Amino acid sequence: MTEAVSRRCVAAHRYAAYFAPATGSPWWEAGSHWLGRCAARGQLLPQPAIEGMPPARQQALTAAPRRYGWHATLKAPFALPSHLDARSLRSGIRHICNAWEPFDMPALAVVRLDDFLALVPAAPSRALNALASACVTGLHAFAAPLPAAELQRRRAAGLTPEEDALLQRWGYPFVLDRFRFHFSLSGSLRGIDETDVQALHAAAQRHFGALPAQRFDAISLFAEPEPRADFMCIEQMALGA
Repeated sequence: MTEAVSRRCVAAHRYAAYFAPATGSPWWEAGSHWLGRCAARGQLLPQPAIEGMPPARQQALTAAPRRYGWHATLKAPFALPSHLDARSLRSGIRHICNAWEPFDMPALAVVRLDDFLALVPAAPSRALNALASACVTGLHAFAAPLPAAELQRRRAAGLTPEEDALLQRWGYPFVLDRFRFHFSLSGSLRGIDETDVQALHAAAQRHFGALPAQRFDAISLFAEPEPRADFMCIEQMALGA
């Protein structure tokens, strides 16, 4: 684990609890280059060349996940209620970290997940699912209720009754039984030429295929400094510390 990013306890528009590889590690660098941005340094990065795909096309297909940085969601972005601050949120995440020991993650595979490409575990992991559930429930007190407009926007996506109930209870529809651990590799691919989709898929397999196994050893606190700004990794808190 590299040294935690030092921008701690900053005021921001929204926060999120993510799994992210240690900043500077092979997985962090590979994922950040794939997206074209390092969320720890706040720098744009060159993306791996994809044969037959213009760089502008590649940038467009990866624009949506690039804004959020290289991560897998544990607790989706949320605003703090007025009576809490980033310091108290950090304490809440630390409390969860103290209850868990690091564990090995399954190998990851490139798949089409709904309408986007993602890296997902090639085998089920009870530990991943349980820790994600602990973040959803354990950090719920730090999340302000969703504004009505945001609820409406998420419902417009066509949620199932179960997902709608989860949205209302936890502020996000894809949690607990509906959770699936993943690293997003693209934005929506609806309407995208299948040749481009296949090229992106093959390039992702090459790019991530030779990386070493990962350990889940920290929860990362990300922040969106201002509305619609890029998310930044502000701290990585070790499990079992």
